[in-house]
Amino acid sequence: MNSYVRLSGFYFFYFALLGALVPYWSLYLTSFDFDAKTIGTLMALLQVSRIIAPNLWGWVADRSGKRVEIVRFGALMTCIVFIAMFWQDTALGIGLVMLAFSFFWNAVLPQFEVITLEALGDEKSRYSQVRLWGSIGFIITVVGIGALLDYVEIDYLPWVLLALMLAIWLNTLLIPKPAPFTVSSAGKQGSSGFIKLLLRPQVIAFFVICFLVQFGHGAYYTFYSVLMVDVGYSRTEVGLLWAVGVVAEVLVFIYMHWMIKRWGIRAIMIVSLLMCVIRWFLIGVVPESLLIMLFAQTLHAATFGCLHAVGIALVHQYFSTQTHGQGQALFSSIGFGLGGALGAVVSGFLWDDYGAFYTFALSAGASLIAVILALLWIYPEKVRPS
Repeated sequence: MNSYVRLSGFYFFYFALLGALVPYWSLYLTSFDFDAKTIGTLMALLQVSRIIAPNLWGWVADRSGKRVEIVRFGALMTCIVFIAMFWQDTALGIGLVMLAFSFFWNAVLPQFEVITLEALGDEKSRYSQVRLWGSIGFIITVVGIGALLDYVEIDYLPWVLLALMLAIWLNTLLIPKPAPFTVSSAGKQGSSGFIKLLLRPQVIAFFVICFLVQFGHGAYYTFYSVLMVDVGYSRTEVGLLWAVGVVAEVLVFIYMHWMIKRWGIRAIMIVSLLMCVIRWFLIGVVPESLLIMLFAQTLHAATFGCLHAVGIALVHQYFSTQTHGQGQALFSSIGFGLGGALGAVVSGFLWDDYGAFYTFALSAGASLIAVILALLWIYPEKVRPS
């Protein structure tokens, strides 16, 4: 089994889990009759651990060189901790288990991104071809579970999640180990070296943009499925709408290397951020229109696919080899962690009192600020690790 297959397999199962969790967990929470504020807060817990966990594990991985072992440990603990979910029926109990299992789950992906880039070596441009299998996994589960939930109770969802968590862990046993580096060489950069790289103005602007992008996605990840069901779509249709977005994302990953060569990272980032503004505006204004929702979902190619690929590339460019783990961890914790968590919480507080329009209008506003920052600050060719 070659490295490409083993790397792709991890992404397939990891994002298959995401395809089962993100679109449908909020629907699972509604089965307990929780209000929007509670659901928003609980969904935020999936992101809260990303603020701390990736940085902690990234620091350990960069200094120990045991990146693969950390990924395996995190995947195994995710399975073990999640088992406690089957005995929870209160917001507090569910929240504590969500916080605990996500502490390990959210530590896995940033380190695996480093493993993938190191394994690809001089063929880093193939990253998108490996990562697209994650999108395929997402599509299969989001469509399959959407159809399943039209026939069975949503109480079965935790069992599906546990099965996917086990598949992730089993796949980590197959991933290739990168060439080892000594702890001393990893330590030469030191925390002061990492902070020096981090505090450059363009790098700061980049992370602020990451925060704003995921803050804007907070309402989408938390309430998009709820909104679609409320306005009359079946759960099968909701799953298909999610899948449309990820199919568009797959196409982006296939052609991203060509796109970057043709247009460059800066142009792709700015256009993608503009697509964020348009997408959130459309979802907030006309969720009842199937044609417009289909169009809005195709914009996922830009709002997630392009911005994620560009973000991974920029982190790899902005930071040195010895700090790639910490750089990818910070990319995850500031964007998906802090940004995603605050976006989920704020959307929960807005949802009941102000509705979908104002909730998604805030997402569009955050994305517009990100556009301005990118125009002013993002010039990748001017910043490289020293």
